[in-house]
Amino acid sequence: MIAKTAVVGSGYMGGGIAQVLALAGRDVVLADVSAELASGNRERIIGEARAHAARGIFPPDAAERIADRVAAAPSIEDAVADVDFVEEAVPEVVEIKHQTLARISDACRPDALIGSNTSTISIGTLAEAVGGPERFLGVHFSNPAPFIPGVEVIPHAGTRPDAATRVVELLRECGKVGVPIADVTGFVLNRLQYALFGEAARLVEEGVATPEAIDLIARTTFGFRLPFFGPFAIADIAGLDVYEFCYQSLHGAYPDRFSAPGILTEHVERGEKGMKTGGGFLATPPERAGELAAYRDEAYAELTSLLQRLGEAPVDY
Repeated sequence: MIAKTAVVGSGYMGGGIAQVLALAGRDVVLADVSAELASGNRERIIGEARAHAARGIFPPDAAERIADRVAAAPSIEDAVADVDFVEEAVPEVVEIKHQTLARISDACRPDALIGSNTSTISIGTLAEAVGGPERFLGVHFSNPAPFIPGVEVIPHAGTRPDAATRVVELLRECGKVGVPIADVTGFVLNRLQYALFGEAARLVEEGVATPEAIDLIARTTFGFRLPFFGPFAIADIAGLDVYEFCYQSLHGAYPDRFSAPGILTEHVERGEKGMKTGGGFLATPPERAGELAAYRDEAYAELTSLLQRLGEAPVDY
């Protein structure tokens, strides 16, 4: 079991990760470029926990639990000397991460796992600086770490097989969803996120819609589905033949930007058109259509009620 942990980089992301680990009953040692910064950020995350508890979004005793579990170390070496797992969360600059990971791997136990919270840098590239790279992998939390459940778990080619399994189990015990994926630049989350942003920016550049209008459409249409269904489930429900036709239309208008993915065309050519045929990217059979529709309708109604309760986000356009 991973019981003792360290977080190197105690800023907003690192502090949030420390909160997650501490609230799951793990001992956490914070480290940063100075003992004073680590100590100050320890006090900050305790104060944040107290404020979150007052709002009802953290457990009532969260501040006390974090204060009891989180310590600030005088140095990186002191922080990682006797822990089971280290999470590196320093700025997204290869040189800084290389320097930090070298110090971590030199100072921690040979059996300690080392994770990096990088959002886009290849884990194989970062592993070049790690002593004992077989225990190193990406563990990419999203912002804000205490409240976003999904975490990308990214072994590189040399990561030993049990490392990802142990980290996924730790994340599960922290109430998170660890998802193992392959090591490529940008991973999954940011490749999807930046693809969406790129097309949104082009729509503004072309005068099709304002940023406000695009955000409104995204939030109130397909974005409404995404908390419950991922892109492959949505495509299977709509029909892969429908998707292929839409890609043909888009390709005719924007040939440099849209073309049907080969994997989509292959499914359609095999007659695998999604849920209506009982096969597509997923395997949901047609007889579950009623059950799925009932779930969908209840989920969307609940989300509508939540948004009405919360009101509009404080974003100015």
